[in-house]
Amino acid sequence: MVNPGLFIYHCAAPPLPAHVANGMYGLILVEPETGLPPVDKEFSVIQSEVYAKEGTAPGQLEHAYSDGMDENFSPMFVVYNGAVGALTEKPLIVDQDDRVRIYFGNAGPNKIATFHIIGMVFYKVYRDGDLISPPGRSIQTVVVPPGGAVVVEFTAVVPGDYKMLDHAIFRVDKGCVGILKVRPKGTDRRLDLFDPVE
Repeated sequence: MVNPGLFIYHCAAPPLPAHVANGMYGLILVEPETGLPPVDKEFSVIQSEVYAKEGTAPGQLEHAYSDGMDENFSPMFVVYNGAVGALTEKPLIVDQDDRVRIYFGNAGPNKIATFHIIGMVFYKVYRDGDLISPPGRSIQTVVVPPGGAVVVEFTAVVPGDYKMLDHAIFRVDKGCVGILKVRPKGTDRRLDLFDPVE
């Protein structure tokens, strides 16, 4: 590719919707010639929807193509990185004061994503995966269409566990939640900024 940016790729062979629904997608990063500014940690997160129905075997699901065709239908699951619990069982881990970059994509296939980390503000947002234009600043939630991508950057100042989620908040109960774990560095837990109540 010759155009810098962050892009979703997916299968294009028929039946395309079924292939995307079964995980045949990913992210491609094309950095500008000068590269991106250095950060301490980088992660890739992809949101997707699962349209399914109970299968013939107990505990087994089958793809529900007709549910995906009905754009008013709600998916059974909305997930990060392909599975319910993918980023809660294996959270993203950073250290206090790390500069963090997340490459976020929305594989869809149907719903808009509203990516948000509770308690965090993105100091740079490269909307629509655009790495050429100046980034947006001080944004808390980013809207990403199906087939779209975004790059967000922030500094993890206060240690703790932060929930990453789709701010279409009921999707949390469908599996669209992850954890960003910020480990303390030294003894300054920045209680001047946030003092948690146990």
